[in-house]
Amino acid sequence: MYRACLPRTLIVVAALLSAVAATGAFAREFRAADVQAENYPTVQALRFMGRVIAEQSGGQHQIRIFHSGQLGDEKETIAQTRAGAIDLNRTNVALLGTFVPAINVLAMPFLFRSAAHLHKVLDGPIGNEILNSFEAHGFVGLTFYDSGARSIYNSVRPIRSLAELKGLRIRVQQSQLMSDMMRALGAEPIELPYGQVLTGLATRLIDGAENNWPSFVTTDHYKYAGFYTLTEHSMSPEVLVMSQKAWQGLSADDQKMFREAALRSNQFMREKWRDLEERSRQQAEAGGVVVVKELDRKPFEEAMAGLYQKAQHDPAVAELIARIREVE
Repeated sequence: MYRACLPRTLIVVAALLSAVAATGAFAREFRAADVQAENYPTVQALRFMGRVIAEQSGGQHQIRIFHSGQLGDEKETIAQTRAGAIDLNRTNVALLGTFVPAINVLAMPFLFRSAAHLHKVLDGPIGNEILNSFEAHGFVGLTFYDSGARSIYNSVRPIRSLAELKGLRIRVQQSQLMSDMMRALGAEPIELPYGQVLTGLATRLIDGAENNWPSFVTTDHYKYAGFYTLTEHSMSPEVLVMSQKAWQGLSADDQKMFREAALRSNQFMREKWRDLEERSRQQAEAGGVVVVKELDRKPFEEAMAGLYQKAQHDPAVAELIARIREVE
C-alpha cells in the first residue's frame, strides 16, 4: 500500500513545487547589514521594513538583520553586497562613490541648504534618477535614509575658525572626497572604519572626527571629544541597496513589494531620527560637551572651491550639482 501511494505523493509534491515556482513564492530569508547599533534608527527602519515584507508576503519572505557591524565594516559589506553574499545593505553614500559616481554629488560639502532642501531633492525626480543609476554598477537602490548634518568634533580645542582646525588629525570616512574635504579645511584626514573611531579617540591616535549628533553620542565619542562645532558641512544621506542577485530572484510583484516597503521604512526612519537627534544633542550638552553654535561658515564654504572645480570637470556632475542647487 505504501508503494502504491508513493508515486501519487511524488506527483502531488511535484505539482506543489511547480505552482510555487510559477508564483515566485519560495520562502526566503534575506540577510541585511548595518554597522549601527541595534536601537539606531536605520536598524529600526530595517526591522520595520522586515515586518511589512513578512506581512505582505504572508510570511514567505523574512529579513534577518545583522546590526553593529556583525558582517564587517561598511566598506566590507558593500563588497559583499555587490558579490551577492549580503542581500540588503544600509550604508552611507560617501562609501559608494567608488562604484556609483553620481552618488558622490550627494556627499559634496555644503551642498544642501537645510534638511528640507535635502528631502525635496531625495524625494523628487533627482533622487529617483540617482537610485536608478545604481543598477549599472551592481546594486539596486531602494531608498534613502536620513543621516542628519555632519559636524566636526575634537578633544583639543573649540573650533571657531579654519586656523583652529590646522594640524588636527580628524577621522573621516574611507572616501577620497572626505579626505580631500578635510585637507582643504586645513586638518589632517585619517581614514578609519567607523568601528575604530572610539579606540582612536581614546588612544589619541586621532584628535577628533566628524559626524552627526546621534553617532557622536551613541558611540560614546562625546566622552573623549569634548568640543563639537556645528559646521554642518555635509548632509549626505544613508542609502539602502539590494544585491542584484537577490533582486533578480524576486518576481515582479515581490520587487514592487520590496520597493514600497523600503519607501515606507524611509518615512518611519525620519520620525525616529528627529527624536534621537534631539535627545543626543541634549545628552552631549548635559555631559559637558562645549558646543560652538555661532560659526561664520563662509570661509569653510569658500575652502571647498577646489573640490567643486574638480568635480565639475565632469559635465554630468556639474549639471547635477546645478539642478540640486535650483531645487526650492
